[in-house]
Amino acid sequence: MSRPQAAAGSGHHGNAAAREANDAAASEANDAAASEPGAPITLLIADDHPVVRDGLIGMFAPDPAFQVLGEAADGAEAVRLAGALKPDVILMDLRMPGMDGVTAITELARRGITARVLVLTTYDTDSHVLPAIEAGATGYLLKDAPRAELLRAVRAAARGEAVLSPSVAARLMSRVRAPAADLLSQRELEVLELVAAGTTNREAAARLFISEATVKTHLLHIYAKLNVGDRAAAVAEAFNRGLLTPGTPERP
Repeated sequence: MSRPQAAAGSGHHGNAAAREANDAAASEANDAAASEPGAPITLLIADDHPVVRDGLIGMFAPDPAFQVLGEAADGAEAVRLAGALKPDVILMDLRMPGMDGVTAITELARRGITARVLVLTTYDTDSHVLPAIEAGATGYLLKDAPRAELLRAVRAAARGEAVLSPSVAARLMSRVRAPAADLLSQRELEVLELVAAGTTNREAAARLFISEATVKTHLLHIYAKLNVGDRAAAVAEAFNRGLLTPGTPERP
């Protein structure tokens, strides 16, 4: 199998016009292949470590049921290549320089790119799993997954089926069963209490000694967890669930 298209940011800067032309040609070829019966599942690999990308390419290369179209070393390049190459599945690392995996997943959804995203990472903590799934990831696997498990996961993701490693599935189950008070982290509750008290993002950031951007990130996580779309709705839902009560004291 020939080497898939590499990320521009992973080694050199080519001519922009030529790169766009190559992307367009690859996209047309991929569309044609996808229309044929029994066409392989097409993949884009996004990981900042070349050795990981090489290993994954080598893992899929012997199987004609898969075709790696390209590789990216960061989230921004993954988004660009996904739009150009139109893969069926994107294998996405979370921690990458520049645009990280969760931000890339969010951007893919914003642009209406229909590729399924299968997160492939070494982290299975709540702070990694939940934001990735909330952003729109179809599945979440750990990098120590056996080859057979990974291939099955990619096939399932291509069909639109949710795929979770056992440890991640257990975490989500415990989350679902957790009391409402455990739904939000301690920091998220602190942010929400300040919002309920009428503070702005800037004022909340100053009170908590964090950046305004971090406050915004916490609010986005709160909105997703409470299934609301704005500050007022988040406060109302928090009162409904008993996360906040009238007269809740502000934290220093």
